[in-house]
Amino acid sequence: MEGEDQSMMDAPNGFDESHDAPALGKEDFDNSIKNGMNVDTDDSEVSSGIDEPIKLMRQRGLLPTGCCYDDRMKLHANADFGPTPHHPEDPRRIEEIMKMFKKGGLVFSGSDAELLDILREAPTKYMWRIPARPATKQEICTVHTPGHYDWVNSLSDMSTKELRVLSHNLDQGRTSLYVGGMSYEAALLSAGGCVETCKNVASGQVKNAFAIIRPPGHHAEYDTPMGFCLFNNVPIAAKVCQNEYPDTCRKILILDWDVHHGNGVQNMFYDDPNVLYISLHVYDNGDFYPGKPDNPMIPDGDIDKVGDGPGQGRNVNIGWPSQGMGDGEYLAAFQKIVMPIAQEFNPDMVIISAGFDAADGDELGGCFVTPPCYAHMTHMLMSLAAGKVAVCLEGGYNLKAISHSALAVARTLMGEPPPKIDIPPINKDAARLLARVQATQAPYWECMRPGIIDVHDIGDSARRLHDVIRSHQRQILSEKYTMIPLFIQREYLFKSFENQVFVTPGIQLKKRVLFVIHDPPDLKAMPDVIDSTVDPHNGFVLDGVTSYIEWAHKNDFGIIDVNIPHYITHPEDFDPYTPRANEKTLQRQIQELVCYIWDNYLEIYEPEELFIIGAGNAYMGVKILLTNRDSKHRIAGVINFVTGNLRPIKSETDTELSSWYKQNSLVYVTKDHACWSDADLSKKILKKRFGAVRKSPAGGLNQMMEAHAEDVFQFINERLSTGRSGNTTQDEM
Repeated sequence: MEGEDQSMMDAPNGFDESHDAPALGKEDFDNSIKNGMNVDTDDSEVSSGIDEPIKLMRQRGLLPTGCCYDDRMKLHANADFGPTPHHPEDPRRIEEIMKMFKKGGLVFSGSDAELLDILREAPTKYMWRIPARPATKQEICTVHTPGHYDWVNSLSDMSTKELRVLSHNLDQGRTSLYVGGMSYEAALLSAGGCVETCKNVASGQVKNAFAIIRPPGHHAEYDTPMGFCLFNNVPIAAKVCQNEYPDTCRKILILDWDVHHGNGVQNMFYDDPNVLYISLHVYDNGDFYPGKPDNPMIPDGDIDKVGDGPGQGRNVNIGWPSQGMGDGEYLAAFQKIVMPIAQEFNPDMVIISAGFDAADGDELGGCFVTPPCYAHMTHMLMSLAAGKVAVCLEGGYNLKAISHSALAVARTLMGEPPPKIDIPPINKDAARLLARVQATQAPYWECMRPGIIDVHDIGDSARRLHDVIRSHQRQILSEKYTMIPLFIQREYLFKSFENQVFVTPGIQLKKRVLFVIHDPPDLKAMPDVIDSTVDPHNGFVLDGVTSYIEWAHKNDFGIIDVNIPHYITHPEDFDPYTPRANEKTLQRQIQELVCYIWDNYLEIYEPEELFIIGAGNAYMGVKILLTNRDSKHRIAGVINFVTGNLRPIKSETDTELSSWYKQNSLVYVTKDHACWSDADLSKKILKKRFGAVRKSPAGGLNQMMEAHAEDVFQFINERLSTGRSGNTTQDEM
């Protein structure tokens, strides 16, 4: 280790920390096992003196936090690279964590005699050593095939040339693995260290523990290595604990916060009702490692993979839609999904597959979880299973990030309160993902059911509320303003937008036309705080468009009302929660509809005054019309109400379009829009291609439309031709 700083945590025989270590052979390794494994059970007088206070300490319930580390696990190195690491799974990963534990004062560095005095005064001041030892073939084969064990064993007999060729071949696709001459021996220690760590926790020898081990394990399948992993350490340890402590360690929670999905762990316990596997990872529609398996029969990391047979519900995937997640998303996942399910499962022991590649600074993971967040997640998990928590290292490839994150976890295990943390706002896509996970797990967990609707159980008479609201709007438009559905000839458009477009009868004779493209009405409801039910009298529909329709009707405008639903209902829909259509899909639908209306109606009718209103996300229809059709000379004015993306209007073929838009538009933007918080962006949006942008004092779409109604009516009145269709006065509004 470092000079004379020989910690009680150091590996037997003082294996040095240089990267020449892989030059040691199998015989050296075997000798080190024989000579070093009994270091903690020495019959010397001093060691006997330590045993007694340890025994009394445990009788008093003052259990220490354990720590497993062995320098020999650095012997796993890439034969293709030699002694210098050039791979993310760097042997220095465990070394840097151990150094950080020493620097942070978590590990004792001194003589046994000094330790004896410390134990009498402060028995839990330092982490207590759990020696690593090689896992047995029998232990490994509780989850792996004998053939897989033999394959890993065979690495020790290969020449350097053979190992280099094999590493090159293995480092392809999903396998992503390197091997060296001592990989087998290091993998045995990694698995055995994990087993001993979990056994010490399960048997009550320590209150909790941290295993600083490598190579990692959670990608290794039962019959093949994968993703830097040879043996799957955590499942091996879980099975051994269940077998050896059947009465006190029956149900085990494996919480995997590595940024990559632990495919191997999932597959080994996919039908096991006594192992709950919860994984927080980047999924990105299967494009993030390990991605979707080549074999379609093998589950992947998507949220719909919930387990099979008696294990249904015992597999919980929180697969983030993209990288970039941080403290807000991870703590929200713990509060909304992880802890409620874990508490309902009520495990006898918790094993954390602690990959730190979601840590801020790890470029491979691309996420932003801070050490305080890891501390808080650990602290929450320590409330389970009477505090029996074993932390076993998985991934994490930035040496600084991994060591600081591991230190935060270890300090929490030892009883230090997690530091204060400022939780940032949660990513909207992540929030939607958590809602989908809740809905997916609702059939299996009581805690996931509040607010979740089972569409299969509510009967065929149920209707989606947005369809009911549009039917109500249809009745109002028909009874009050005599409007009728617009005939849309194309079959696929008709099916998608049935009852979504209404027009004034005889609109072809109207000189004034108001073309409104808007989002559906907003829904606001106050659910019951106990069972989340919503009574009709506690729900509200907010429709800011109605007042504009009424004004236009009174002032003899022809009206085309286009409702752009966030989702088109299909008869086969049974998912109670359906995300809104993505922007690409929505844009395609709006383009087809708006251009169809222009080509088949507005361009043919040639109204003298045509005004367009765009409201909400649907206002992209205004941009689509102006940039896809030569329409500006036919439009008297444009009014837009913006809550989302602020869209520029420009054309490569019509250089005057941006200037025209600036002069003939009103563009209201909500007061809390992101554009106002950025000084550079605020200056940018004042340019002509964004139109005549105005900051609204209102914060929502309907509030904004109500606040600016009079200004809009005046804007339209000022632009009405006085000779062709009469002049509408303010009294007419």
